Amino acid sequence: MRNELSEKLNYDFKQDELLKLALTHRSRGVDNNERLEFLGDAVVNFVIAEILYHRFPTASEGELSRWRATLVNRDALAQLAAQFDLGKYLLLGQGEMRSGGAERPSILSCAMEAIIGAVYLDSGYNVARGCIEKWYQTQLQSLSSASSHKDAKTQLQEYLQSKRASLPVYAVDSIEGEAHQQNFIVSCSVDDLKVKTVGTGTSRRRAEQEAAQAMLDELKK
Repeated sequence: MRNELSEKLNYDFKQDELLKLALTHRSRGVDNNERLEFLGDAVVNFVIAEILYHRFPTASEGELSRWRATLVNRDALAQLAAQFDLGKYLLLGQGEMRSGGAERPSILSCAMEAIIGAVYLDSGYNVARGCIEKWYQTQLQSLSSASSHKDAKTQLQEYLQSKRASLPVYAVDSIEGEAHQQNFIVSCSVDDLKVKTVGTGTSRRRAEQEAAQAMLDELKK
């Protein structure tokens, strides 16, 4: 089955154990993909930033930041994982298997980052960059204007401004886990509307984006 996945990824691992580790969720045991996820998160953010910088030489810093946020978030990475049917190959604990973990966006996105981290360790930066650019080809080609690719925080701010409501306030409610695998819990509140939502993520930025998206969803119901 791993050969089948390698064909879908269009990448053959020299170290099979790296691929196995990338597919192993923490529910399976101590040897899991969380460290590879941490590495892959850094690699994909840098690679996408570099690609955008060169592809769009006239884009502003704000536009580049919004585009990167659109391409590198939980939902985008989960969609990328779905293209490869990644859930089919995940190694999950019994509890996660029974609860549908193989289809959960949070697990799929983390596994996709772990795959990227594994490719980087297996073959280095240039090969990892080539894979990421190839995997993101459709999304990169679809980028046309900053206005159509605003991240959740920007969308929320503009929505509230259009309603003449107060701007959102973000606060870190708690940080869980050890230093190398922290999970941020961030709240988003809008005083005028007496609404509060919560987001989680492996970085404060991700958690804020999730909280902002939850707020948008709540306000647009």
